[in-house]
Amino acid sequence: MSAHRAESQKEAAVRLLGEQGIMRLSELKAAGVHFQTLARMTEDGSVLRVGRGLYQLPEADYSLTHSLAEVAKAVPKGVICLISALQFHELTLQAPPHVWVAIGRKDRMPRISYPPVRAIRFGEKAMSVGVERHVIDKVETPIFDPAKTIVDCFRYRKEIGIDIALEGLRNGIRRRKAHPDRIAAYARDLHIWSVLKPYLDATVADEG
Repeated sequence: MSAHRAESQKEAAVRLLGEQGIMRLSELKAAGVHFQTLARMTEDGSVLRVGRGLYQLPEADYSLTHSLAEVAKAVPKGVICLISALQFHELTLQAPPHVWVAIGRKDRMPRISYPPVRAIRFGEKAMSVGVERHVIDKVETPIFDPAKTIVDCFRYRKEIGIDIALEGLRNGIRRRKAHPDRIAAYARDLHIWSVLKPYLDATVADEG
């Protein structure tokens, strides 16, 4: 490979990463940037390898939610869920030690060294409803909406704790980020209404 060609690939890599924030190795290869070029750029510090097959520029000024974008790139079929979604929607004070991501029943479990990930399997219906797409550090990141997240927290209360589910419910109602009717609709659709209803009724009464 000529020095001129390698330099052209470096310029392309810098431009693409500047435009998109984080990219998978497969995306960079499809754009004509060879792995050998990325390896050299990683060695000289002009590119950072932030995870398995994930690259970004070292000088990028990223937000506190950057890890969500990294997981969205690394798990393209996943949706940010549970405590991570609560935190994104400002419905909890919890700072989870890993990113919670929902994957399908038959999807392969993600193998990511960083950021730490906790994958939870959702059924087809639970994966398909209530998904919002937020752009975080130039990356389109699927995240369940506040009402759906609250319902999921009750569905997985044994994994995350009922206290966190209740915190999300109270904050969602108090801050008007999740309407009671929408919470109830998701709860009925996902067969958790009998569990959630007493907590929802009490929360609405307290806030009323």
